[in-house]
Amino acid sequence: MTPIDRARPWLRAHPLALDAALAVGVLICMVIGSFADPHGPNGPTFGTRTPGPRSLVLMTLGAGALVLRRRAPMAVLACTTALAAVELALGAPPAPVAMSAVVALFTVAAHTDRPTTYRVGLLTMVVLTGTAMLFGVPPWYSQEHLGVFAWTGMAAAAGDAVRSRRAFIHAIRERAERAEHGREEEARRRVAEERLRIARDLHDVVAHHIALVNVQAGVAAHVMDKRPDQAKEALAHVREASRSALDELRSTVGLLRQSGDPAAPTEPAPGLAVLDDLLAGFRRAGLPVELARTDEDPLPASVDLAAYRVIQEALTNVRKHAGPGARAEVSVVRVGPNTEITVIDNGTSTGAADGDGGGHGLLGMRERVTALGGSCTAGPRYGGGFRVQAILPVKAAETGATGEGTS
Repeated sequence: MTPIDRARPWLRAHPLALDAALAVGVLICMVIGSFADPHGPNGPTFGTRTPGPRSLVLMTLGAGALVLRRRAPMAVLACTTALAAVELALGAPPAPVAMSAVVALFTVAAHTDRPTTYRVGLLTMVVLTGTAMLFGVPPWYSQEHLGVFAWTGMAAAAGDAVRSRRAFIHAIRERAERAEHGREEEARRRVAEERLRIARDLHDVVAHHIALVNVQAGVAAHVMDKRPDQAKEALAHVREASRSALDELRSTVGLLRQSGDPAAPTEPAPGLAVLDDLLAGFRRAGLPVELARTDEDPLPASVDLAAYRVIQEALTNVRKHAGPGARAEVSVVRVGPNTEITVIDNGTSTGAADGDGGGHGLLGMRERVTALGGSCTAGPRYGGGFRVQAILPVKAAETGATGEGTS
């Protein structure tokens, strides 16, 4: 690290010290320049003249004003311009007091907008050049006057360039910060969506299988003494439901344990192809279920899984909340570009225990269906019972799958 790099943080923290050092440097340059005679026989000569007391005072005042150039740039510019105009009008030849006005004009241009820079810069050039041409000792066409005009113009242009570069760098940093913030927001959104998806999957697996285990365990306990054969059958169903729950939980936890992108599952995700097995499990648990299905065509994987989960959760709610003696009907119908899933029952419960009482079953169903661009409605039926209907768009899912496969 160079000494300049080490000193830069301190200078940023103490800008007044930097401006004071600049003022001292400008004063030294003005004093040295005041010893040069621009009208020598062979061009400017050094050491042939000395500045007068008035010039020294004006140079000192002009340099001293530069200490406050960042705090009051316009006031400093007005002060240095006035001092330079006095020196140009009275000096013979004038000392380079205009150097302080050039530095002040650069500061104004670097800290204001472009229209203001144009107006203030033009006014400064007119004042200094006009004063030198009208009241100065050299003739009005002297090249010294052109030098005053050129230096003030260059100061305004240089200050405007510094301001533009500073604004450009600031815009780049803002865009980088917004991009970083957007990436963080996107990462948080993806994490939230993944947590929600995992919560739905775990709820569907645990709620369904635990409900069946609870029912079969109750049956086994009820008939254990009088009908041990039926109790054994119920315990066998408990074992089967427990094994299925453990398998699905193991698959879900296995995906969570994988680092990076999850590998392809070794077993197909549940779908309508195993709907008969799902309904058979509910029938063994004592819930009569009838199936009406007109759509036998394979569905896209996302739609197939969502349809299976909707039916699974709806029947689980029937078994838990519809009361004894309830019956359920399931229909899977293809209507144009959509597949309609309907589950109705004739139970005595309104289903509020799951929908409004803090359960997550109906909410999870709606989230699954909405994520695919469909709609899900659930509510009590007229005359008793409960009805769940999900409309899943098939064409959109097929188009999305085709697009992903061809990209």
